[in-house]
Amino acid sequence: MPGAAWGTLIISALIVGTTAVGLLRIIFHLRAIKATLRQVTGGVTAVADLTSTVPERLNSVNASLKPVRDFCETV
Repeated sequence: MPGAAWGTLIISALIVGTTAVGLLRIIFHLRAIKATLRQVTGGVTAVADLTSTVPERLNSVNASLKPVRDFCETV
């Protein structure tokens, strides 16, 4: 095999190896981003639950205050 063929094979192997390492680094970065986005999504969901609108919570408050209202009507 001529020297030019070996040189081409070695250079091709270096290019493929470098590309593979770069793609593996991208995969690991994307996994880290995915984990961070899951945490952010969980936090946003918790904030949305804690800051829900008044009508959603109003029914439970009215149900809790029904005995007080009934007592006040008897007075």
